[in-house]
Amino acid sequence: MSRPAQSEAFGQYVSLIRRERLVEVIYDRGDGLNALSIKGMTELKDVALMLAGDTQSSVIILTGQSVFSAGADLNDPDRKDNEQAPLLEQRQALKLGPDLCRAWAELEHITIAAIEGFCIGGGLALAVACDHRIAANNAHMRLPEVPLGMNMSWQSVPRLVALLGPSRAKQFIILGQKLTAETAHQWGLVDQITKPGGALTAAYSLAERYAALPPMALRMVKQAIEANAHPLASTAIYMDRDQFLLTRQTEDQTEAITSFLEKRTPKFSGN
Repeated sequence: MSRPAQSEAFGQYVSLIRRERLVEVIYDRGDGLNALSIKGMTELKDVALMLAGDTQSSVIILTGQSVFSAGADLNDPDRKDNEQAPLLEQRQALKLGPDLCRAWAELEHITIAAIEGFCIGGGLALAVACDHRIAANNAHMRLPEVPLGMNMSWQSVPRLVALLGPSRAKQFIILGQKLTAETAHQWGLVDQITKPGGALTAAYSLAERYAALPPMALRMVKQAIEANAHPLASTAIYMDRDQFLLTRQTEDQTEAITSFLEKRTPKFSGN
């Protein structure tokens, strides 16, 4: 790349670095966890919507500062305020996660998630909305939603099934088991593993290969591949947030979180 990198802020937690036809998007909560707060999710969604109209770039790399993301920020006061709102307003607020992932999934650019540390819950839902995932070999991935009494939402189930196949998707999503980067690579969730600290460099190496191609052909063929990979996705995910709204009100979900915090085995009733 001949031109120097250009860095710019995009809100409080998101910044961009532009290098020729590449854009690096960095999410940084400044706490080493990079949990997804309402404000952070809004910025990540808005930056994707902004980049959707950017014809000067072909590839977007998404990464976190130090780690990728610990998932939804359960201590976010904005999230807790939403839980006390009328049911219709709660349902509307739950559009943010799916809208965030859809904004990234619908980008015509090639998108690459560079993962260091951990990638959990909603963070992984965002990562699988990208075209590629490159992870450091000491990173891990986990979906804790079902063991915590929730469904897996954010429109991520069809994407995970396409990557893992139904059998492994059930193990990963339903059991909530932690996958090492090596296992995630073997299962097809991660495209490449690197030494710790090397995920971003490897992402740039792949990005430069894409960026060297004719931009219009690249975008059209990506869209064709995506359309063939997920032909029935819309029928599988349209009830995501309603299922989440239901599970959030169950006694089992309360018991799951309470037992987790109390470090004891949960006792579920089906209510």
